[in-house]
Amino acid sequence: MKINPILQNLPVYQPGRPIEEVARELGVAADAIIKVASNENPFGPSPLAIAAMRGAIAGVNLYPDGSAFYLKQKLAARLGVAPANLIAGNGSNEIIEFAAHALLGPGDDVVVSEFCFAIYPIAAKMFGANVITVPAKNYGHDLPAMLRAITPRTKILFVANPNNPTGTLAPREEVIRLVNDVPDEVLLVMDEAYIEFLDDPVDLVSLVRLGARKNLLLMRTFSKIYGLAGLRIGYGVGDAELIGALEKIRQPFNVNLLAQVAASAALDDEEHVRKTRANNFAGLEFFERAFRESNLEFVPSHANFVLVRVGDGRKVFEAMQRQGVITRPMGGYQLPEWIRVSVGTPGDNERCLRALKLAL
Repeated sequence: MKINPILQNLPVYQPGRPIEEVARELGVAADAIIKVASNENPFGPSPLAIAAMRGAIAGVNLYPDGSAFYLKQKLAARLGVAPANLIAGNGSNEIIEFAAHALLGPGDDVVVSEFCFAIYPIAAKMFGANVITVPAKNYGHDLPAMLRAITPRTKILFVANPNNPTGTLAPREEVIRLVNDVPDEVLLVMDEAYIEFLDDPVDLVSLVRLGARKNLLLMRTFSKIYGLAGLRIGYGVGDAELIGALEKIRQPFNVNLLAQVAASAALDDEEHVRKTRANNFAGLEFFERAFRESNLEFVPSHANFVLVRVGDGRKVFEAMQRQGVITRPMGGYQLPEWIRVSVGTPGDNERCLRALKLAL
């Protein structure tokens, strides 16, 4: 049996460590551990989502709606697009794979930014494509340089805005210029996983609504502000013809029943979103003020986490973990001196800071 040779050097994505795993290692109860590593919602899922799942759980003996009809109807009404402009995914991560399946082959080019989300280059390499990495500008995307990096073989350009893992936000005028100037034959994938944390985001959905940019694919998720990371549900927004092509790639029943009903209910829970946003803004201010007072370099964030420079990121991560605080070391992102800290509850944030100071 011959394994695909592309897999030989393909990097493996390393997620934040689970609470249960760390608790086993330390020999403590899981409730003695806090996790501020994976940009999850510290308040958990919406109460409306929990109630919806309880009401639907007796039906898990049946296959879910493969087309996610009701969720798409609600999203379409909310965004002002047609259901044909929407595709549901097993997390927005699956939307990345849809795009790669649809467009990439050996020898094609994909343009990404330095310090981009790790899955973009992994997905590109999985299909034998070349990854063109554009140097970051102040830890964020240099969008004009990314435009210049497009070659005749470029098929996809990935941009996360705000960016993970740096939390940076591209200037509005540069985003608009990028969307307008990307060649028609190149798919621009805008990852908007953290868009709900922004006060005044660039409205790119209107371009889909008007049919103005057929080579634009927006990705969003229910993992972050809606607190449904464990259900794995996200969605893409794009031109109906593009979405139709992606639907041919999508596996049957890729989004499970409980994920669909929870996501639909979560869209109605405006109080949960408001509470999460308020806590996030306060948490960002708390960490950034504390880092300034401790003379720690950090990247001002527009998401629900902060990147902070601590010296030896791996050692600090391990020292904090021994105290029951899970953060995210950034060596895998070529940032070995940094860790990423997700915003938690006020109590979690205080404990995280105490653990960091002891680790340092």
